[in-house]
Amino acid sequence: LVFPTARPFAQRHIKAGIYRKVDKTRLPNYGNLDPVIMKGLVDLDPGNEHVVPYMWGTTSIGYNAAKVNERLGADAPKDTWALMFDPKVASKLADCGISLIDDPTEVFSAALVYLGKDPNSTAKADLDAATALLESVRPYIRYFHSSQYINDLANGDLCVAHGYSGDILQARDRAVEANNGVEVVLTIPQEGAVAFVDVMAMPADAPHPENAHRLIDFLMGPEVIAKISNFVGYANAVPASLPLMDEEVRNNKGIFPPQEVLERLIAPAELDPAAQRARTRAWTRVKAGR
Repeated sequence: LVFPTARPFAQRHIKAGIYRKVDKTRLPNYGNLDPVIMKGLVDLDPGNEHVVPYMWGTTSIGYNAAKVNERLGADAPKDTWALMFDPKVASKLADCGISLIDDPTEVFSAALVYLGKDPNSTAKADLDAATALLESVRPYIRYFHSSQYINDLANGDLCVAHGYSGDILQARDRAVEANNGVEVVLTIPQEGAVAFVDVMAMPADAPHPENAHRLIDFLMGPEVIAKISNFVGYANAVPASLPLMDEEVRNNKGIFPPQEVLERLIAPAELDPAAQRARTRAWTRVKAGR
């Protein structure tokens, strides 16, 4: 059993024919799944035949409340990509550290949203605008990494991180457990953010499909998936699990955003090879600082 992110990975894998179809008759808990999430996967998995949703979240912002307030003021807006994409703001936070995920799809999507453009745009003018934006704040970015920010936020070694919602909440929890006085806050930018769904799938050559089906069904049980959401800080695809979660988790708007925030979330589209290469080349230039 594998757990890829639906877009773009499972989307590519389904087209390549590397997954076995799910036998829904072997999944008594299949009816527990959120129909809204299932509908959102139909475009990449017609008939919901190959993948089953596991967890979902957003690529958002995590920040050190004390350090950001000290540099920007307590009343300054924090729910905005301006924290890392506005040079005037980012320059004030550079000394305590800003990090970006090392992923061109994630970062360019966020930059395009901040600019008010289509995050899935393949237009050269839009890519050039996003690249120029990122280059303008490159001097203030400490590093590009997809997991290092968890410990750095928790330890107070980073001011602002572009990261996955559950990872940011794990950083918050680690700081609380360490009792180190660091307050990590998760915020979904008002301009919009990438939403992702991690799914379960069986490789076509999986040697034990019966056991894979048993595990999928086990993980769709409300009691089981509620405990997992409590631990990892991600929302799941089983609505019946919500009342079984810790109150702190089910009431956290960073995990379960209100409707007005949900409407601003975006799903990254699969770019054609030429557009993907263009983004990758631009990303390499941004990271290199030239």
